[in-house]
Amino acid sequence: TSLLLMAGIVVTVGLCRRLTRRRLRTRQRLCTFLLEMLSTFQICACTNELSLLGNVEPKPHTGLTLTYGFTVLHGLTLTGSTCNPCGTLQPMWGGGTSVKMGGLKIGAQFVAAVLARVFMYFIWRLEMAEPHFGALSQGCSNPMQTTEAQAFCIELLFSVVFQLTVLRVESINPKYKVHLIALLITMLVYAGGNLTGAIFNPALAFSLHPNCFYDKFLSYSLVYWIAPCLGKFLILYL
Repeated sequence: TSLLLMAGIVVTVGLCRRLTRRRLRTRQRLCTFLLEMLSTFQICACTNELSLLGNVEPKPHTGLTLTYGFTVLHGLTLTGSTCNPCGTLQPMWGGGTSVKMGGLKIGAQFVAAVLARVFMYFIWRLEMAEPHFGALSQGCSNPMQTTEAQAFCIELLFSVVFQLTVLRVESINPKYKVHLIALLITMLVYAGGNLTGAIFNPALAFSLHPNCFYDKFLSYSLVYWIAPCLGKFLILYL
């Protein structure tokens, strides 16, 4: 049921993106906002559902396999979208995107993060699948299973590794690039998923753990917002 739900989200978002491109060609800003919002919604909604499947046996093989598979699927279906505020900072820093357009994309990403969480709350309330039972009562699931300093360093390191890899594989054939990035993300999740969740995406982190940001805003904003952005700026500066 969870796999069908995620597949339905991917298909629906694909149809909405195609319709947006056709209907809003002349309204560039609105089109850009909606495309980025829809793409980020797909990633956030599917990852929210995947987070419930992490304990499915055999562990961790099932979770890692699904992570790899859906990362490839996102890469193939969401071409042209960043879906990560850290990734949006690069063209803004280099002058390829105006500050206004970059801010528009980042705003769309966080709007999508909130919408995805609200949507998944509604789906989980229906209890269509066994993993949905009790999902709403978890509150802050506390992905930070280490000290703040160590969590900050882990998310910073993972952001640097991920963003640097993305820059290095830009010239590779897109068919192979998607698999390389998916493999890297799966490896990072395996390496640090039990410590910080290995998110390195501020919008996705906010969608996955909104209650944690409400309870411990300073700690979680430092680890899941500032650390990934700092990693991006370190790469751009170097």
